[in-house]
Amino acid sequence: MGAQRDLFGDAASEGTLYRTIRGLGAGGPKALMGAAGAVRERIWADRDRSGPLVVDIDSMLVEVHSKNKQGAAANYKGGYGFGPMICSTAEGEPMWVRQRPGNAAANHIADHLEVLDAAVAMLPAPDAVGHREGNDKSLVGSPLVVRIDTAGCSATLAEGLRDRNIGYAISARSAPGIQTAVRSALGEPGRWHIAPKRPTQRKRRGAQVADRAGLADLSDWLGGTRLVVCREPLHPRAQRSLFGSDHYRYWGFLTDQQGSAVQLDRLMRSHADVEDAVCRLTHSGLGPMPITDWDANSTWAALCMAGLMLVHCFQTACLTAALHRAAPQRLRSQLWHLPALVCRSGRRVLLRLPQQHPDTRALLAIAHPR
Repeated sequence: MGAQRDLFGDAASEGTLYRTIRGLGAGGPKALMGAAGAVRERIWADRDRSGPLVVDIDSMLVEVHSKNKQGAAANYKGGYGFGPMICSTAEGEPMWVRQRPGNAAANHIADHLEVLDAAVAMLPAPDAVGHREGNDKSLVGSPLVVRIDTAGCSATLAEGLRDRNIGYAISARSAPGIQTAVRSALGEPGRWHIAPKRPTQRKRRGAQVADRAGLADLSDWLGGTRLVVCREPLHPRAQRSLFGSDHYRYWGFLTDQQGSAVQLDRLMRSHADVEDAVCRLTHSGLGPMPITDWDANSTWAALCMAGLMLVHCFQTACLTAALHRAAPQRLRSQLWHLPALVCRSGRRVLLRLPQQHPDTRALLAIAHPR
């Protein structure tokens, strides 16, 4: 940005940025994400609210190589660093990041609820109303559903979500009651339905889903919780299965949402996209964690999250559908680091694009109407 002052104005030096981040103190993350929330409220003013807002929660590992950074610790995978937990929308827009030490547990229920409460606070009023702890269900203006992997498979977490009038879809862990429900479906071929693939997914040959409502022991869970079991033919790199089989890989999830097993499978399967959000965040500055102070690194994480939110809004508002989910690395190489020449002609500032660049025509199509 500093090389193109005519386009971006003056850019702060690294020393100024460092002093600013440290000067924000412990309230830095909340202040930054609050500002991002104000921007989101303007951008989401015309959002279609006919369906539920779906968000994802996941934890990640950030490796560092210095033992002088506050909060850095050994993690369960044998590495060393931090373990932030993030919340993002189903479309990949980041909403909140909570800085955590490297030895933080991935299945910490209090952390899940804290991240979700902070994310709800960043939502526009029509989406947030009715989703705070203890709110009456009649206050809900827009339904909210959260998707979590097996780290959140806890009846206690489900109760916390119900207290906030938030629906859930949580990956199931292997347990005797779950395995019994899977076994009972093996001899009932009529209960299995073909699971269609997503538009962006390759063929899912042989993938099937079955609703095991009433057949699994879910006495510890809230009323209305259902178990949906999925299976697909084994492949060489198949992950761990809920149920041992030589032909299929089984997995499932617990949910309180309405709909057929096929519809719910489509809802939960998209949770895998949260890994893309984690990857994008890692490549948007979160990886280094460059400061030794805990509060400053927490502010840095929030700054990365707010910046990635602006990138997502830019992609949605200005780019074609093919670039809506493009990785930051691709946007850097094709847009922000474009070999462009800014020059002046009279009172005009001209941006000259090289004709041989593969995306010149696309850039002109974006810029010309504006």
